[in-house]
Amino acid sequence: MDTHITSGALRKVLVRRPDAAFAVQTPDAWNYAGTPNLEVAQAEHDRLTEVLREAGSEVIYHDESLPNHADSVFVFDPVLVTGCGAVVLRMGKELRSGEEAALSRKLKTLGFPVIGSLTGPATAEGGDLLWLDGGTLAAGRGFRTNAEGIAQLKGILQESGIQLLAFDLPYLSGPRACLHLLSLISILDRNLAVVYPPLMPVALWEELERREFEIVEVPEQEFATMGPNVLALGPRKCLALEGNPITRKRLEDVGCEVFTYRGRELSLKAEGGPTCLTLPLQRDASGRD
Repeated sequence: MDTHITSGALRKVLVRRPDAAFAVQTPDAWNYAGTPNLEVAQAEHDRLTEVLREAGSEVIYHDESLPNHADSVFVFDPVLVTGCGAVVLRMGKELRSGEEAALSRKLKTLGFPVIGSLTGPATAEGGDLLWLDGGTLAAGRGFRTNAEGIAQLKGILQESGIQLLAFDLPYLSGPRACLHLLSLISILDRNLAVVYPPLMPVALWEELERREFEIVEVPEQEFATMGPNVLALGPRKCLALEGNPITRKRLEDVGCEVFTYRGRELSLKAEGGPTCLTLPLQRDASGRD
């Protein structure tokens, strides 16, 4: 299965529909902007999955009960899916502890072997991990992914012939906020990335230049509304959060077909866009390597 490819046509994807745990009554503890309206959030999620199906994806639900785990809707973070199997990560946000084992159990039922797990003080979240190509993974070192997590992940991936490149993330709003690497960049075709340049690690920017990436820049006013958080449905075909018209126009100008969903309750209140809400399991190889 070509699970590790970034922008080939998305054929299988795992999601988790918001349940009662998502409607947190203590939003500040979760660093949410407010208590999400569950009914509206579910409708927004249903629209997101509708777009995925219309684009040709089989949508698989992760429905194991996880009380008190509001962030479990963000299925991209607890594991790393590679072409050889899954790596079970270890969440940097303590409130999310326990999601990793539950999601790895789901993947096992789908036929994904576990090829490694992070242990001890290591932390890493999927939102800090970005495939540059089928054999190269970029990792953002920040408050959610630490140096030990990167070291352990590098050792696990080396056995599968995968290179890991690490880049430091900025402090920005500090440890309580969620600044992942994928808060700053998404890859939408073989050499096309949508990026918020002011917060990009210089070394990663230089790596993109070395690889001759075409860059679509997100303006400052659309960073807070997750302009850089865009899910590739296929080469230059993508799903974005509604309400970022400048970024959308810039994507369309370079030949992207852009679909949107409304995520006022699902995404904006809870700090997670379409790449966070989905775990790609299978993509066509033709989109990348």
